[in-house]
Amino acid sequence: MTANPLLDFTDLPRFGEIKPEHVTPAVEALLAEARETVARLTADAQSPTWENFVEPLDEVIERLSRCWGVVGHLNAVVNTPALREVYNANIPQLSAFWTELGQNLALYARFKALCDQPAYAAYNPARKRIIENNLRDFKLSGAELPDADKVRFAGVQSRLAELSARFEENVLDATDGFSLYLDDASQLAGLPEDVCAMLAAWAAQEGKTGYKLTLQFPCYLPVMQYAEDGALRHALYDAYVQRASEFGPAEQDNTPVMREKLQLNREEAQLLGFANYAELSLYTKMAESPAQVIAFLRDLASRARPFALRDRAELEAFAREELGMDHLEAWDLAYVSEKLRVARYAFSDQEVKQYFPEPKVLSGLFRVVNTLFGIEVRQASAEVWHPEVRYYEILRQGRVIGSFYFDLYAREGKRPGAWMDDARARCVKAGVVQTPVAFLTCNFSSPIGDKPALFTHDEVITLFHEFGHGLHHMLTEVDELSVSGIKGVEWDAVELPSQFMENFCWEWEVLGGMSAHVDTGEPLPRALFDKMLAARNFQSGMQTVRQLEFSLFDMLLYSDFDADQGDWLALLDQVRQEVAVNFPPAYNRFPNSFSHIFAGGYAAGYYSYKWAEVLSADAYSAFEEAGGANAVTGAHFWREILSVGGSRPAMESFRAFRGRDPQIDALLRHSGMVEDLLRTGN
Repeated sequence: MTANPLLDFTDLPRFGEIKPEHVTPAVEALLAEARETVARLTADAQSPTWENFVEPLDEVIERLSRCWGVVGHLNAVVNTPALREVYNANIPQLSAFWTELGQNLALYARFKALCDQPAYAAYNPARKRIIENNLRDFKLSGAELPDADKVRFAGVQSRLAELSARFEENVLDATDGFSLYLDDASQLAGLPEDVCAMLAAWAAQEGKTGYKLTLQFPCYLPVMQYAEDGALRHALYDAYVQRASEFGPAEQDNTPVMREKLQLNREEAQLLGFANYAELSLYTKMAESPAQVIAFLRDLASRARPFALRDRAELEAFAREELGMDHLEAWDLAYVSEKLRVARYAFSDQEVKQYFPEPKVLSGLFRVVNTLFGIEVRQASAEVWHPEVRYYEILRQGRVIGSFYFDLYAREGKRPGAWMDDARARCVKAGVVQTPVAFLTCNFSSPIGDKPALFTHDEVITLFHEFGHGLHHMLTEVDELSVSGIKGVEWDAVELPSQFMENFCWEWEVLGGMSAHVDTGEPLPRALFDKMLAARNFQSGMQTVRQLEFSLFDMLLYSDFDADQGDWLALLDQVRQEVAVNFPPAYNRFPNSFSHIFAGGYAAGYYSYKWAEVLSADAYSAFEEAGGANAVTGAHFWREILSVGGSRPAMESFRAFRGRDPQIDALLRHSGMVEDLLRTGN
């Protein structure tokens, strides 16, 4: 067995043994191995073939990527000072290598030569797409730049990697750095019992009495939604929206990080011949230009805003007439919205939550994918990075075809949010299939006492969403590493399978079978489900324009903005004036924690959520036409969407599934944003 666990690629990562001191030796060894392989391949006098050139290059790059992927994952889910230090220390040399690789003219020439080989004509579409992607990526890595510009480009890439890591660390530290201790239970009036028990348990873990409040979602969201004490909501709201800004510790302020990142993204794009970073970002996506994306977003905003204005007017009227609140502050919106929902539909999120204990939800999720795709999910044994983590295998006809880790609960030292990442991708090596492995991460409330974790319906949707990403990764049938699973899929199409899976959380046959009251074991009553269904599009107008606000801000920030002197808060305010109906206080510093576009790969790409929502709603409508979840349509979806991964353009895959181009009608219908509803007020 390899002494350094990060250098062991025989099977799953040896999480129980990995320590910060293993990181640098492993990275240095793999970088040396990669450089030696590249030197040997570019010096080879033989004509390049898939077997003597692409496969050995892929293999050595995969080893480096898998090692660093594990390190990056641990840095996100069990962040410690020691791990953070070695993670950041290795970013420059890794960034330098990737830039060096992308600018290697000899390597570039070998890929070009591949296209001239007689065997190229017989390559399958996946292999041809890999070669096309590589030729494109060499250009985007600066391979054709003058030598002086190559040096500068490399420096820009390295610094951008450092800034992304710094941005995320600042958000994490600002989130973890806040705590509020309360002794008086009356200050928590309105909060559900399980939330109060969780806050008491957090305080007890520190040897304190009373309650500990944090900015972690399992605390923050219930306080904003249920707390009767407006001052308490105000206090947490202020702390949350001012994270990583000038209002906190200077060393956690993301303002200078954002300024430098915008400047470097602009420089990166201009070095490569693009007018701005948005053009560069879209070069590898489905969308053709920033103007096309902006037009798409504004068209959707024009359709959604009338519904959003109605939502806001109803909220204000309810607050005034039923709660005696003449003015709604930002920290009142979730609270009043929950009151309105209860009044209108006679149920609350907390009531629904009692029917979704974690074990029942997971078994229901696994039953859905069995119905759709004929696969089975079973828990298995593997080393994990935290006691709460579990490992599962996916089987088809008794054979393991993929596996995944579930890390579902929020905790300190863990990045906020929910995401899927790949631990290992599918490929064929020496005739043997390497099965794909995924990391599936959420930040739900953990179990308290002897009761299981309880999920809100929104959290159930989040779970299905992330599992959709996982299915895209794990159900691929592509044998070539670079385009298997989510690899090589256009960024604005990666949300298609995830958003598609969300729809099944609204099917009675699905929910009825994945619910059981935590105390009585009774399934979700049909009457309660009908109320949930009636409320499905509650405030969908406001929710839609909020996402459009973020998307427009992102696209304009990276396309039509002065990175040196521009005021992004002023830009955001302009966007809000155009599309929003809710306006936060001037001290709100949302951009300072907008990790998606400053650290998460969504720069000039946040629109992808709405873009892919058109695709996913249209795809799901094929199941609606067939009567709901079924194996026949599921097999077709697997064959044309999931199995092909990035081996062909996403639009071709969509057309193969639906037999036509995507249409926006299904999205508008699913969101309840159709003219008839607006006219009737239903």
